[in-house]
Amino acid sequence: MDLLLEGFANALTPENLMYAVIGVLLGTAVGVLPGIGPAMTVALLLPITYNVEPAGALIMFAGIYYGGMYGGSTTSILLNTPGESSSVVTALEGNKMAKGGRAAQALATAAIGSFVAGTIGSILLVVLMPRIADIVVELGAPSYFAIMLFALFTVTAVLGSSKLRGFISLFLGLTLALVGSQTGQARLTFGRPELADGIDVVVVAVAIFAIGEALWVSAHLRRRPLEIIPVGQPWMSKADWGRSWKPWLRGTAYGFPFGALPAGGAEVPTFLSYVTERRLTKHPEEFGKGAIEGVAGPEAANNASAAGTLVPLLAIGLPTTATAAVMLLAIQSYGIQPGPQLMDTEPELVWALLASLFIANVLLLVLNLPMAPIWAKLLRIPRPYLYAGILFFAGLGAYSVNFQAFDLALLLVLGLLGFAMRRFGLPVLPLIIGVILGPRLEEQLTTALAISQGDVSTLWSEPVAVLVYVLMALIAVVMAVMAWRRRGQEPDEIDRVLDRAAAADTNDI
Repeated sequence: MDLLLEGFANALTPENLMYAVIGVLLGTAVGVLPGIGPAMTVALLLPITYNVEPAGALIMFAGIYYGGMYGGSTTSILLNTPGESSSVVTALEGNKMAKGGRAAQALATAAIGSFVAGTIGSILLVVLMPRIADIVVELGAPSYFAIMLFALFTVTAVLGSSKLRGFISLFLGLTLALVGSQTGQARLTFGRPELADGIDVVVVAVAIFAIGEALWVSAHLRRRPLEIIPVGQPWMSKADWGRSWKPWLRGTAYGFPFGALPAGGAEVPTFLSYVTERRLTKHPEEFGKGAIEGVAGPEAANNASAAGTLVPLLAIGLPTTATAAVMLLAIQSYGIQPGPQLMDTEPELVWALLASLFIANVLLLVLNLPMAPIWAKLLRIPRPYLYAGILFFAGLGAYSVNFQAFDLALLLVLGLLGFAMRRFGLPVLPLIIGVILGPRLEEQLTTALAISQGDVSTLWSEPVAVLVYVLMALIAVVMAVMAWRRRGQEPDEIDRVLDRAAAADTNDI
């Protein structure tokens, strides 16, 4: 508690509070724009923090992170355009509410649910992270290798509707991670000295998210203007409160544990929350036509999961979502490596970041409820101007990494790769996770084999490693059985939602 109070004292200084407000406003503004999810928001705004002190930069990114999550729900409700797959379920009922004249109520329950879930998730994060770090610090290289392999496997195989496409995307990410001469032997550099240190992950993230998305949208741009539903001042009646508070709590109970797992993500808990609310509701006739429980529960699960993803990110150094992956880049850009030693080496920074999560939640509620009509007006920005701005900031951000023109050429090439991935339905998350975890996976493998003098059996010599491999085998068996049972059957509602979630990665606007 003393450390958390010190974190609040640091986060509430005028300068850091200003960064929190800027982060919330920027994150919400960019996240509201159609087709731009939290991951792309953080990637685009990453260069802004290059000249900011680490504490201020991470506080700003906490605001951008939560602001982008809130902005994504606004787009899902008003335009039926999810910025990422975790917002698909919110769009299912939220857009129907908006079309039924209840856009204000849908936005209000999303905002308040995000606040409730984010606050509870932040409390759980503060309680659990130090304890998890104490456990993880005792693990050896074989266990680290197994955990990272587990994260790659589950993110690729469990999430998304096509396992083959997931593994193709992961292969592309691991291939990009091989570029360079980190091991003393040049790999995939094609004789270019600029590639000797590898491809900067910031360039990869900006290219895949920003350039690929801009090219895809421009290729499918419709000339007719977007149909934007008018928004009044967000408010909730007593009946709306009565129907929303239990879904908020249930959604939080689903979201945080899934986010905290090394195989986390918000897709599964949002789907589970939606199914639960549909089964428990006293108004089943409203589902599919705009039920407020179908917005409250999934949106709470989404934001609780966002808080949960910070557990493996900070305690182990494992990003399990695209947004967490870009957050990891932001932390690493200051020479700080998240992991079990982080709370001992950078205690002031960590506790200031944790305190800023509470501050960002409060700021989101205080600033965004009154400003909802203003955010809705941002949706009227012509998309050619919008994506021209995205291309400009993406190029500026990539160039500012090393101040080399070569990075701009690399940005274009990788942007075309991002466009091709959307064209063929390849998910982006496995590629990004592969690029980030690839070098660390290789490092742990090399360390384990060096200690054992090349004995491969050392990879399953620790109890944690054995447990992780058993879990992977069980997941593979369960997935195979489920696929066999579903073969030849008509897709049920959950399958249709999963397919739509996978399609959300392409953002075909």
